[in-house]
Amino acid sequence: MATISDVAARAGVSTATVSRTLNGKSTVDPELAARVLEAAEELGYHPNGLARNLRRQETAVLALIISDVENPFFTSIARGVEDLAQVSGYSVVLCNSDENEDKERRYLDVALQERVAGVLLSPTGPATNVTRLRRLGTPVVAVDRPLPGTDGDQVLVDTRRAARQAARHLVANGYRQVACLTGPSGVRTADDRLSGYFDAVGEENAVYRRAEYRAEGARRAAGDLLDQPTPPDALLVANSTMAIGVLEALAERSLRAGRDIGIVSFDDAPWTTLIDPPLTVVAQPAYEIGRVAAQLLLARIADSTREPVTTTLDAQLIDRQSSHR
Repeated sequence: MATISDVAARAGVSTATVSRTLNGKSTVDPELAARVLEAAEELGYHPNGLARNLRRQETAVLALIISDVENPFFTSIARGVEDLAQVSGYSVVLCNSDENEDKERRYLDVALQERVAGVLLSPTGPATNVTRLRRLGTPVVAVDRPLPGTDGDQVLVDTRRAARQAARHLVANGYRQVACLTGPSGVRTADDRLSGYFDAVGEENAVYRRAEYRAEGARRAAGDLLDQPTPPDALLVANSTMAIGVLEALAERSLRAGRDIGIVSFDDAPWTTLIDPPLTVVAQPAYEIGRVAAQLLLARIADSTREPVTTTLDAQLIDRQSSHR
């Protein structure tokens, strides 16, 4: 069985650097940290999490509570969390809140009862409350959406800026009435994407609908927009699950993405290049969100006195045919 000394020798660093890396310390040079993680994976090294966590009266388990397990964006986040947690000696329990406050609350209670070492959470909305977790010393890191009304570690994406860029892209490609289909009010990502759309087209010119972050709700909302006397000629869609509903609404009306209705959707789901025409997307770094969030959580577990850290990542517009006539 590989030891911490073996990992240090393979990576060409000290054992102290290996320890700090696997505990999520942000003081380690990123290049050195990458070498350590690669060496640990190659050697199959796993820290003795059981002994470490028995001393702390907690399990070597992290709880990851995501909003929608069917959304590829969240499954990519989960993979990023798991990959970093595994080489650091932790297992990950995946919980699906289904955008439901009651389910989320029950999972937070389970995290306390099972004495998990820490929680990574994509909050369902303004009612999310982690006060009890923090009061009892369980670290929490927010992913994708900030925790309402609290300071704490979080990993976000600048989706307002990305939505502004996407809407301007549609206007630059000749679409004259760009509408926005976003998520529920009070969900930070939905509100930010709508704000970015407002930035691009002007609130006085805005045409938008809100729906659940689901295909069926998006299909109905898109249908309502498309059946207006003066329908939009382009849509900015808040995520890839909603985009499926939008494409269904187009098909029901014999409309084609790009030619008839310009489409840009958030999230580069695997299927977006398989349709005709391929979908222009705002690609969010989902795997990196998960990896960075896990690193922040491990650092918080190792040192609860650290100042809260907010990491904001950028999204990338990937230009394909659905946003061109």
